[in-house]
Amino acid sequence: QVQLVESGGGLVQAGDSLRLSCAASGRTFSTYAIGWFRQAPGKEREFVAAISRLGVTKDYADSVRDRFTISRDNAKNTVYLHMNSLKPEDTAVYYCAAQSTSWGSSVPRTYNYWGQGTQVTVSS
Repeated sequence: QVQLVESGGGLVQAGDSLRLSCAASGRTFSTYAIGWFRQAPGKEREFVAAISRLGVTKDYADSVRDRFTISRDNAKNTVYLHMNSLKPEDTAVYYCAAQSTSWGSSVPRTYNYWGQGTQVTVSS
C-alpha cells in the first residue's frame, strides 16, 4: 500500500511555471507507476502525464505535451510535474495516483491509490 501527498500548487499568471510534487510513503515506491490527473470544476478527471516505475517511459496528454515534464526520484519517493507556459485552461485540482504496474496508464480507474489533490489556478 502507498499513501500519496501532493504539494506545490498555487495561483500564478499565464506563462508562469510551477512544479508539483507527489510524495509517497512506503518502501515499495519504485514498484508503482505514477500518473498525474486534473479535474476542473464541472468537468471529468482527465489524464495529464504518467511515468513508469523506473522513470524510463513517460506519456503525456496532447494538451500538455511540450509544456509539462514528469520525472521521479525513487530515492526520495517523489514524483514531480514541471509545468511551463501555464494557461488559464490548466486551472484545476491536480492529483497524483499510483498503480502497481510497470508503466503508467492514462485511465483513472486503473489506479489504486490517489492523493488529496493540489489546486492550480492560472490567471489571464
